[in-house]
Amino acid sequence: MTEREFPNWEALYQEKAVETMPWFNPSLDPDVEEALLTLELSNGSVLDLGTGPGTQAFALAERGFQTMGTDLSEAAIRQAAAKANQKGLEISFQQDDILNSRLEQFFDLILDRGCFHVLPPQSYGTYVQTVASLLKPKCYLLLKCFSQEETREQGPYRFSLQEIGQIFKERFHLRLAKQTVYHGILHPLPKALFCILEKH
Repeated sequence: MTEREFPNWEALYQEKAVETMPWFNPSLDPDVEEALLTLELSNGSVLDLGTGPGTQAFALAERGFQTMGTDLSEAAIRQAAAKANQKGLEISFQQDDILNSRLEQFFDLILDRGCFHVLPPQSYGTYVQTVASLLKPKCYLLLKCFSQEETREQGPYRFSLQEIGQIFKERFHLRLAKQTVYHGILHPLPKALFCILEKH
């Protein structure tokens, strides 16, 4: 796995309109929507990890979830909080680094739509332990990341279903995994994996 280069997230959110970012999707990701139906989840506390533009957090709050959004970038958090305010949504937005998290609450659901696949491979163990420690027992992580079938040179790390199972097996049971696409503004849409991981 060759090391990949990523932007300075803070600078990116300061300089670019969120609507121009490759991962921008104004509505709830279809795979997330399907997972909520499959798991029969319609309320509870949810953490949108790496919330970025905040669109997934907005959609979850609109559906009645008690929602928190975190991101490494202060600028992303400021912008998302301002938009939530405009929409009249009560969402707690907080700057946080999942690899050195200051969060102290527990969630019924964690959504990661694009945080995990930009982390350095040596940090996966820390990520898994931290995410598991933030979830209540038998609760779920919804994970969307680039699939190894994606052929673009640029962009996040790519994974096979076997790799996901292997990385998460100590703390999670892989309940569902499927090949899908990453909904955003790129054409064609990048190939992605969507996984429902249940905490042991």
